[in-house]
Amino acid sequence: MVQLTQHLFTKVKKPLRNYLKQGFRDSLRILVSGGPGGNGLPKFGGIGGKGGDVIIEAKEAITLETVFGSNKSKRYQAEPGRSASHNFILGTPGQDQVFQVPVGVSVVTDFGKKLGELNAEGERLIIAKGGTGGHSKNGFLGTRGQSCSVKLDLKLIADVGLVGFPNAGKSTLLRAISDAKPKVASYVFTTVRPHLGMVTYEDHRQISIADLPGLIEGAYANRGMGHQFLKHIERTKLLLMIVDINGFQLSYQYPHRSCLETIMLLTKELEMYNPDLLYKPSILLVNKMDSDQSDERYKEVKNTLKTFKDFISSYSEEVRPKSILKFTDVLPISAKTSDDDIKMVKRRLRTMLDVMSEMGAKEEVIDLYNDTRQSLAERGPSLV
Repeated sequence: MVQLTQHLFTKVKKPLRNYLKQGFRDSLRILVSGGPGGNGLPKFGGIGGKGGDVIIEAKEAITLETVFGSNKSKRYQAEPGRSASHNFILGTPGQDQVFQVPVGVSVVTDFGKKLGELNAEGERLIIAKGGTGGHSKNGFLGTRGQSCSVKLDLKLIADVGLVGFPNAGKSTLLRAISDAKPKVASYVFTTVRPHLGMVTYEDHRQISIADLPGLIEGAYANRGMGHQFLKHIERTKLLLMIVDINGFQLSYQYPHRSCLETIMLLTKELEMYNPDLLYKPSILLVNKMDSDQSDERYKEVKNTLKTFKDFISSYSEEVRPKSILKFTDVLPISAKTSDDDIKMVKRRLRTMLDVMSEMGAKEEVIDLYNDTRQSLAERGPSLV
């Protein structure tokens, strides 16, 4: 009887969901300390060895979760320099502390100073310098190394950034066109962490797409998931905005937004976070075209986008962006039911990125839209 009672009142631990087991860490605060310099030797003019530096090195195929798992103390200390002696007039320098971090990491101090960023495999950055060895100008006393707390901030590097409100079909699209397997369901906030998928073509060309968790109104003010995921858009080459032709309503507490209002609000979120995002080349996908009356609604969307500034002028400044995204293309699709639409999107993404690559870096990013349109037109009317 006692055993039965204990069993009834024993708390059963539920297994963690997969996404909680895996986690997604895009920032990590660590304490770094350069090694102190060794003392010099006044009698013989000996010079102490320099303290070691703390250095990070960019590495593909690792995550910040990997970095955390390899050193849960989050402390990195370089070796001290060796002091000068009768046998060693020149002290041996301390060994550097080198550890690997993901490509795309930037390093920021507690005071907001950016120390640098790593954008390619093999790049290195000193984040804490070792102390100077003792010599005649500092009284032969070695100095301390730099010691501070810094944040490793990861921004995903991808060719395409997929943005949209919750339940717009981003995860469905990513599953259909790439090897990523994000969770898909008919409720909002299915995606709780970014997914990076690779689109592979028959000739083995690959394009990376980052599916970012759904934004909500006020994300720029850190509501919902806010800046935690908006920052990943900054390093993408192309914006792929996806909206529901039927509009969107987060919950009964929020008003229902039409498809056009959704485009306006997404543009507002991007603008409030970083106005430069509105000058990125962008494509608009109008999803769920298999729903009732979608053709009529799409015609309205396509026509209104031609005079979108007039449309948004009737809304308050709180929701109205100052600038608008100039979509290079607007594509009606059904990500869930049409394989032809998926193939069309894949072709379009490749064409856009190829044209952008041929154009190269532009001094004036504001001209990128017109130059891209012109280059696409030269390839054929069907591409514009």
